[in-house]
Amino acid sequence: MKRHLAATTALFSILSATAFAAEAPTPDITSAVPEEIVVSAARIAQLRASVGSSFTVITRETIEASQAITVSDLLSQTPGVSFSRNGDMGGVTAVRIRGAEADHTIVVVDGVKVNDPSGPGGGYNFADLLVGDVARIEVLRGAHSTLWGSQAIGGVVNIITTEASKPFEVSAKAEGGSRNTAYGLLAAGGKSERLSWRVAASSFVTDGLSSYVLGTEKDGYQNSGVTGRLRFDITDMVSFDLRGQYLHSHNQVDGFPAPFFAFSDTAEFGKSRQFVGYAGLNVALLDGRFKSRIAYGYTDIDRDTFNPDQAVTKVTFESLGRNKRAEYQGTFGITESWNAVFGAEHEKSSFRTASPSSFSPNPPPDVASATLTSGYAQMQGEAVPGLTLTGGLRYDSHDTFGGKAVGQAAGAYALNDGATVLRASFGQGFKAPTLYQLYSFYGNTGLSPESADSFDGGIEQHFADGAVVVSATGFARTIRNQIDFVVCPSSNPLCTPGKFGVYDNIARAKAHGVELAAEVKADAFNVLANYTLTDTENAAAGNVNRGKTLARRPKHTANLTASYAWPLGVSTAATLRYVGKAFDNAANTVVLSDYVLVDLRAAWQVTDTVEVYGRIENLFDQTYATVRNYGTARRGAFAGLRAKF
Repeated sequence: MKRHLAATTALFSILSATAFAAEAPTPDITSAVPEEIVVSAARIAQLRASVGSSFTVITRETIEASQAITVSDLLSQTPGVSFSRNGDMGGVTAVRIRGAEADHTIVVVDGVKVNDPSGPGGGYNFADLLVGDVARIEVLRGAHSTLWGSQAIGGVVNIITTEASKPFEVSAKAEGGSRNTAYGLLAAGGKSERLSWRVAASSFVTDGLSSYVLGTEKDGYQNSGVTGRLRFDITDMVSFDLRGQYLHSHNQVDGFPAPFFAFSDTAEFGKSRQFVGYAGLNVALLDGRFKSRIAYGYTDIDRDTFNPDQAVTKVTFESLGRNKRAEYQGTFGITESWNAVFGAEHEKSSFRTASPSSFSPNPPPDVASATLTSGYAQMQGEAVPGLTLTGGLRYDSHDTFGGKAVGQAAGAYALNDGATVLRASFGQGFKAPTLYQLYSFYGNTGLSPESADSFDGGIEQHFADGAVVVSATGFARTIRNQIDFVVCPSSNPLCTPGKFGVYDNIARAKAHGVELAAEVKADAFNVLANYTLTDTENAAAGNVNRGKTLARRPKHTANLTASYAWPLGVSTAATLRYVGKAFDNAANTVVLSDYVLVDLRAAWQVTDTVEVYGRIENLFDQTYATVRNYGTARRGAFAGLRAKF
């Protein structure tokens, strides 16, 4: 730890000594970015060829062409990403990057971390996150706790909503289809010399299908939301940002009714309310070389479940998670080819949960909070022509677990005028136990933090002036002190009477694999394909499941999209997704069979401002499961209209 602190001090000394040595611009950390720029890897805008980490950028063009409704569906089409869902839309949705736990991914929406502090693992449930007014998604793979903090063991999903680009603009979208599904979006915004603003509202409803795979009762889902953003340039060098998002959902679920407690059709349902807020002040000095951002982010996630058939109380679960985060981030252009990113963060997380029942209708809630204070610094620059090096350190101080230092290093080497790019990175991850794992009824205050080391390296090759791009990346990760739920009775002394389980540090997990991707752009014909091999292993010494594959991690996944732009503004596309066999439990005794899904899409640009589109999902009516006993959507047809003015 002392070595880490000494290195950090030395780094800041170098910055101080060289800060005024040369004049060099620094990328704008607050502005919108084009496709060839990546933001999430270094928390500043940088060219793709200088990024040493493994990443995928999903652009607005790709989002609109996909006709996807949920963000999780978009993410599943990228290398290294898989997901599982408890039933149809609205069911608990877990996204995993390179075989890591779902709660090992940090999710950021417009600069605010939206992970749920009240969740058992502190992860993010993608169930309610619709595409809506999203303009761009960046998926950063590998451990990146240095810049993004605790939980970034598997990776980071950075989501950016649309900014206004005209003095006044309006966009609308409406679609409907199978299972009485309807979706609508209305957005308006404007941009002047000093002020930029945009507000979007959306609503989604579907009859759905039975969550229980053998059930007959349909479990519907409703989702409504509002997003907004405002930027005011006080002067040419000072600006103010406000961003916000509110989501409300209602989903019907199936449960385990008495007296047999077997999964079946029930009248149970859940409600969720999420609010995300951001306020930031941006200041540029020294002709734009030194930029600072002071910001405050707030997340409030309120979840409740109900059982109308329960006699004494209809409420079966209550959960409230809040995160308050204050941060400073600075960037400095040291020279024309070297820059620094540094900052400090302080966040306070709190949770409140309770599980009322007919036997205990008003149980005392579990309530707790924790604070985390952090500082980080990263240097990046061109060591020799074409070779960009990145190195950084972070120090976290947790009010329960004390201090922890992590580091990161990456390199990108662009050869042949950028036609060939070699990438390699190493990152460390750190995740403190969640409030639920520590202080809930099943908690354990003796837990140790999880930690990880992550490596990857690969090559990206461009042919025919970029018309053909192929890439290959190998990766490996080891997680220590992984926290799992242990079923009682066990040797754990916390397995007291009345408890059927407790959290404990019992696991050591490993993952390694390969990601292959290719893109071909030939005039009107485009092909996008990727394949991922992810080999995971429970490596915990003495564990009964040692050597087994981690649950719900398919070893093989592949995606293929072929599209063609016809004359008169018509485009068509076919998408194939293959998901290999996986296991639904840690003991590998329950198999989830492999499956192939084929979707067809078409769109007609009627005028410059109006587009009509339609799609068929699961064309061959494939029966499949991502979680045992939960139903999934069969064939469905949908049509809609998009307009921009």
